[in-house]
Amino acid sequence: MGLTSGSTGRKAVDEGLVIHRETPQDRVIALAGNPNVGKSTVFNGLTRMNQHTGNWPGKTVANAQGRCEHGGRGFVMVDIPGSYSLMAHSAEEEVARDFICFGDPDAVVVVCDATCLERNLNLVLQTIEITPHTVVCVNLMDEARKKKIHVDIDELSRQLGVPVTAAAARSGKGLDALMDAVDKATQRSGPPADPVQILYAPAVEQAISELELPLRECCGSRINPRWLALRLLEGDDGLIQSVRQYLGGSVLEDPAVQEPLRKARKRLEDAGFTEQTLRDEIVSSLVRQAERICAHVVESADRSYSSRDRKIDRILTSKATGFPIMIALLACIFWLTIAGANLPSQWLSAGLFWIEERLADFFCWIGAPQFLCDMLVHGAYRTLAWVVSVMLPPMAIFFPLFTLLEDLGYLPRVAFNLDRYFKKCSACGKQSLTMCMGLIILL
Repeated sequence: MGLTSGSTGRKAVDEGLVIHRETPQDRVIALAGNPNVGKSTVFNGLTRMNQHTGNWPGKTVANAQGRCEHGGRGFVMVDIPGSYSLMAHSAEEEVARDFICFGDPDAVVVVCDATCLERNLNLVLQTIEITPHTVVCVNLMDEARKKKIHVDIDELSRQLGVPVTAAAARSGKGLDALMDAVDKATQRSGPPADPVQILYAPAVEQAISELELPLRECCGSRINPRWLALRLLEGDDGLIQSVRQYLGGSVLEDPAVQEPLRKARKRLEDAGFTEQTLRDEIVSSLVRQAERICAHVVESADRSYSSRDRKIDRILTSKATGFPIMIALLACIFWLTIAGANLPSQWLSAGLFWIEERLADFFCWIGAPQFLCDMLVHGAYRTLAWVVSVMLPPMAIFFPLFTLLEDLGYLPRVAFNLDRYFKKCSACGKQSLTMCMGLIILL
């Protein structure tokens, strides 16, 4: 699959992401979703593992691309990082936001978990604000049936104003219907989409309306002017920089935009909105909209499943019990890792250094120069033996234990507990997990 002028970029802001298209007619589809909703399963089911992997330019964030064909047309599926929100708080969320906003995909598929749809709709609503060419895939329908949860797909589509399909990606069910919807979305056939519009506080709506018209005149159809107006009012410096790269700096410095922006911000300030309270209003409006939609489309025969999860959340994330449980659990994992690795490390060390002695004897027996033995045996091999004997046992214990915590859903709660404190040093809660891994290496 060679690279041509037609296979590089989508005028994306990341400047260097290569889209692997076999033909210029291939459509580019962004595959988004929260972590652990089966997004990768959908991706693999569609692409049959025919994919390219790499890192987003300038970031250590992996991307995967794969090609599939449906209805005689080719589609390049770009598996963007799992994100809970497009209000970027991490490199992964920034990459996801920038590709959806500025990567010019022909359509965006947002994969949701049918068992906790309300939480997933946050990302769906934010994506719809950016582009009407959105298709929602409600995955894990088989798990929802086991929990006696019914999702009215047709009503959800009506509420959102975009195509919605049901799927159970592990068994391959619903993927053909998903691609049918994607095909229609990329062809722009039929009546134009009429997606739901999130309404904010009156003062915010007034500020948006004042800024929306000049942005529409400056940007045209390249960016949704309502969404861009909200982001400019929010004052996200990282996003504003991305917008400058995508549109050209002269657009945002245009007096026709700058003066309405100044007045709109002054209006919000007079109404008592700071940058933080504006963000709170945006998030609250998204949550309220998700709640209203789910009230119409989700029914559960077992009302206790949700209350049980909420009780667990209150225990694991509260200040009174969340931190003691977190400290005790992490301390237990560290102790198991360190204590459990001692004996295997001794065995590995003894075995590998016994082999070193035999190798040194072999080099002596064949009459090899001493410098060659020192370089290969006492240098390269001894270093490798030390690394393996010291690092392999703790990693073999630590990573399975952390994987178990992730599968149980506890690691996101750890990140939630520590997020507030990590933000004070310009980090986020998810970095606490990599900090734990680094601590194991140091110990």
